[in-house]
Amino acid sequence: MFFEWVRLIAGTLFLAAGLSVFALEVFGTFRFDFVLNRMHAAALGDTLGIGLSLIGLIFFSGINFTSLKMFLVILFLWFASPVSSHLIARLEVSTDEELAEHCRMEEEAGRSEAEEKEES
Repeated sequence: MFFEWVRLIAGTLFLAAGLSVFALEVFGTFRFDFVLNRMHAAALGDTLGIGLSLIGLIFFSGINFTSLKMFLVILFLWFASPVSSHLIARLEVSTDEELAEHCRMEEEAGRSEAEEKEES
């Protein structure tokens, strides 16, 4: 009986943590102005929120084949979500003609530091 209560409390805490991460993700997605900042908030929120929620469901389910499948879904999403977000971000960087207005590019950062050293 005690173990069932511990499972219930742990599962509830993980689900609540996952839902609060999703809420913060939505807030961050709508708060930021630039698309890459929005994608960063969404990618991190999805990876962490889905992971925490599925861990909570694993606690609710107990040790069985369904829990193994949920764990494999966590592993797949842990690897696939950041990779897909990175590829979409690279596409945005390569196709956005007004990117320099929104953020500082590495090439410009390198030149400005070199110019500062030459001026000194």
